[in-house]
Amino acid sequence: MTQSLLQFKLVLLGDSAVGKTSLVLRFCKDQYSEQQEPTIGCSFINHNVEIGENEVKLQIWDTAGQERFHSLAPMYYRGAKGALIVYDISSLESFEKAKDWVKELRYQGNPKAKIALVGNKLDLNSKKVDIEVAQNYATKAGLLFYETSAKTGMGVQEVFLGLAQSLPKEKDVNSELSDNDFDESDSDSEYENKNKIDLNEKNKENSSGCC
Repeated sequence: MTQSLLQFKLVLLGDSAVGKTSLVLRFCKDQYSEQQEPTIGCSFINHNVEIGENEVKLQIWDTAGQERFHSLAPMYYRGAKGALIVYDISSLESFEKAKDWVKELRYQGNPKAKIALVGNKLDLNSKKVDIEVAQNYATKAGLLFYETSAKTGMGVQEVFLGLAQSLPKEKDVNSELSDNDFDESDSDSEYENKNKIDLNEKNKENSSGCC
């Protein structure tokens, strides 16, 4: 039996096409699409999980990786308790970009946010980022570290649940998030795209209790 409902805001950051949206869809809906379109601005979804005796509502914010949306990122990771910073294991450039996101989040975001470094696309044979290199960086930077495949589902549950488990479980003002925490007027006008998780799902999820 759950004792309390906790709410945590999580944000996904990383270069374009590293698979952030695919990770969210695999975790929340157990879905995967080879033709996933790029996120525009940011997308948002709620997902309830049980951590020990607590029911936890994760508010998951999936940000665009394109450079033209970079200036909007602080608006989306503001107040996040946890972050998944994602790179593509077949792209050294995306790994270096992930390091930049770590620095930015710690400088401009919540300095106490728990960060998970996630190497995605384990299903590919063209691995260029060595696991030991990534693990060593994560250890030195004080990050959680995972490798995943959104395509096969490998490691995806472990990432989100592991990050949620690492967050403080006490209920306080900072961990309580209103469903109105995000003003839809802040999102890019192009964002209304039904091929993405969009803010309109919020109302559906409130009635269903789960995504």
